[in-house]
Amino acid sequence: MNDYRWEDLTLGLEHGFDAVFTPEMAAAFALISGDTNPLHTDPAYALAAGYASPVLFGLLTSSLYSRLAGVYLPGKYALLHGIDIDFNLPCFAGDLLHCEGKIVFLNEAYRRFEIKATVRNHQQQRISKALIRVGFHV
Repeated sequence: MNDYRWEDLTLGLEHGFDAVFTPEMAAAFALISGDTNPLHTDPAYALAAGYASPVLFGLLTSSLYSRLAGVYLPGKYALLHGIDIDFNLPCFAGDLLHCEGKIVFLNEAYRRFEIKATVRNHQQQRISKALIRVGFHV
């Protein structure tokens, strides 16, 4: 976990990481969220809808944006203020995903900054993009 101080943050500072979601993680998310839509939970339904397997929950994949701020950029001293997300393509359990973000705005007075971020699959296709608003709590 990074522990950037406010003084360490600069426009253009970037971080990225890889992640894979398993079917077990998707099942746990369904249990936690209560979202039992068959597109996410039923392989036969997903196949009939034109997908090879159940589609991962968008909010499960977007949890990578929380990890980006809370672990990498800035890490320890992050306080998530908001995320605006656009979902572009579905993804599936077992896909190798890459999340990366770059600081595009810093506000010294409020100790708040913004990160433009994306999640891409192993084919470099954009799964989602986000603008993450982060406060600095130290």
